[in-house]
Amino acid sequence: MSPKITGFTQQRVTVADGVALNVAVGGSGSPVVLLHGFPQTHLMWRHVAADLAADHTVICPDLRGYGDSDKPADTGRTYAKRTMAADVVALARALGHDRFALAGHDRGALVAVRAGLDHPDAITHLAALDVLPTLDMWEVLRGASAAVAFHLYLMAQPPGLPEAMISGAADEFFGHFLDLWATDPSAIPAEHRAAYLKASREAIPSIVADYRASAGVDVEHDRADREAGNQLRMPVTVLQQDWGAALGYDGAALWRAWAPDLDHRIVSCGHFMAEEGPAEVVKALRDLLTR
Repeated sequence: MSPKITGFTQQRVTVADGVALNVAVGGSGSPVVLLHGFPQTHLMWRHVAADLAADHTVICPDLRGYGDSDKPADTGRTYAKRTMAADVVALARALGHDRFALAGHDRGALVAVRAGLDHPDAITHLAALDVLPTLDMWEVLRGASAAVAFHLYLMAQPPGLPEAMISGAADEFFGHFLDLWATDPSAIPAEHRAAYLKASREAIPSIVADYRASAGVDVEHDRADREAGNQLRMPVTVLQQDWGAALGYDGAALWRAWAPDLDHRIVSCGHFMAEEGPAEVVKALRDLLTR
């Protein structure tokens, strides 16, 4: 049996034609939606969700294409962050919440940012964990330093080759990131690691489609917003590792161009901060929710 978030109930919620999301819900109070990253599922939020549930309704879905959520075939925009953000807004509304706070890690953070730009009246507060906005990410990656993001370039290729290559060594591929990006491997127990690997093995086409969208349609949407001067109007908190010096960018400056009301924090843990440093993440989210 797959691990679960203690005290949370599981359900499936239809968010679009032919697409239902697997979601864990717990607690009571003002709503907070938590979106997972790669190569994980909603389980990555287990510590943070349990704490926030003391005084919030906490909603933790598997994104479309991940975990136990539906994985529709890609038609070009099926895994655009605009589409995935619409899923999240539809999910919250189906659960009775027209307005909610939203936090995302990694891929989930890209979905959260798109939700904040496309649905500003629905998102009261926004947090992004260890990611740059899509357009900025592609602009700062260059030269040998871009080797740390080889998977972005692999999964950006046309359908066929990336899926075949990853399928040939799925556990090694997804496990590579769980090992490389964690400064404290014990923060991801064996049963959770196994759950992440199993979920990823079963979702290779949709995971690749998600990444492929970030090299195409997602860039188009970000560029259109930048040219139009669209910004995130709600209070925003960004938690990041200190990669800026190595990759040659000022993370706070990049984020401030999108989010004028910004609290940018450098964290002491690794990429999987909700599991490696949950107390630090909870404090940042609770601080955000008071703004």
